[in-house]
Amino acid sequence: MAGKSAAQTVLVTGASGFIAAHVTQQLLRAGYRVRGTVRSLQNEAKVEPLRKLCPDAKHELELVEADLLKPDSWKSAVEGCSHVIHVASPFPNAPPKDENSVCKPAVEGTTSVFKACEQAGTVKRVVLTSSFATVSGGLGTTPNYHYTENDWPDPDKMLPYEKSKLLAEKAGWDYVKNMKGINKFELAVMNPGLVLGPILSGTYCTSMEVPKRLMLREMPALPKIILPIVDVRDVAEAHIRAMTLPEAVGQRHMLISGSMWMLEMALVLQKEFKSQGYKIPTLIAPKLALQIASLFDPTLKYLIPSLEIVASFDKKRFTDVLGIKPIKNEDSLIEMAYSMIENGFLPKKPAYRKP
Repeated sequence: MAGKSAAQTVLVTGASGFIAAHVTQQLLRAGYRVRGTVRSLQNEAKVEPLRKLCPDAKHELELVEADLLKPDSWKSAVEGCSHVIHVASPFPNAPPKDENSVCKPAVEGTTSVFKACEQAGTVKRVVLTSSFATVSGGLGTTPNYHYTENDWPDPDKMLPYEKSKLLAEKAGWDYVKNMKGINKFELAVMNPGLVLGPILSGTYCTSMEVPKRLMLREMPALPKIILPIVDVRDVAEAHIRAMTLPEAVGQRHMLISGSMWMLEMALVLQKEFKSQGYKIPTLIAPKLALQIASLFDPTLKYLIPSLEIVASFDKKRFTDVLGIKPIKNEDSLIEMAYSMIENGFLPKKPAYRKP
């Protein structure tokens, strides 16, 4: 873990989110003063789990209200902070009808946070959570292509969520590039793949969507796609290391531990949960059937260009620069499924056994 000072206060935006809750917990365990933002302090479902993240923390977690679409709410949130980890971003579980419903808050929110950081005059570095999709455009459509942090996709060919992450990341880089004066701060960007692992917050997150569909057999047959995966605990640790590591400044970092075919994920879950009463689908859906179904399902339409495509993602900055030793994809998937059951996002079958 990177070095720290008792005087340092780190702001984590969207603290109740899947990734942000882990970032907050790890910062508290490391002895940092942490301030987290939530949209409403009255939302107990989001606030209460945050209060319990680290009962023996040296410094009590401070929670404040801030909203991506309320620029004025960020001034007081950032005030006095030495570092900001900007994780908050809208993440729908289905493509929205209007892309502005995700692009607008993502871009304007990033700009508002960065502006508040500059005005505060105390912020040394911002770590921005982006996505592997801002490198590849999605799951990848070019066979055997090896993606690196130097790749940028065409935003006009992206789904609204992926496009929102791309536009927000570019807005962040542009803001830092155009800063002048004594209040300039550094920027490091994190580009994680599909994030799996145990859940700390009490609200549903879109990262649960694939495990949920497999565990509930919402897909009778599986698309032949391969997913780049990373554990949420590794993602959190990577954010914190990037916060102070000199080599992280001005760089993008793809956070991917490995890739799994959807069938591989299903077989891992089947091996663990079949005896506990969960019926995991393991049949591969014919390509033609998916193409027909995609005419009525916008999520499937997005997957069609990636069917049977194998792309690879460079992870040198993740493992060599940030020094992360990734958790196995299989362990991340199984632990996520168990935590979803324990937190009520999946039903407990009569034969269920708590690990």
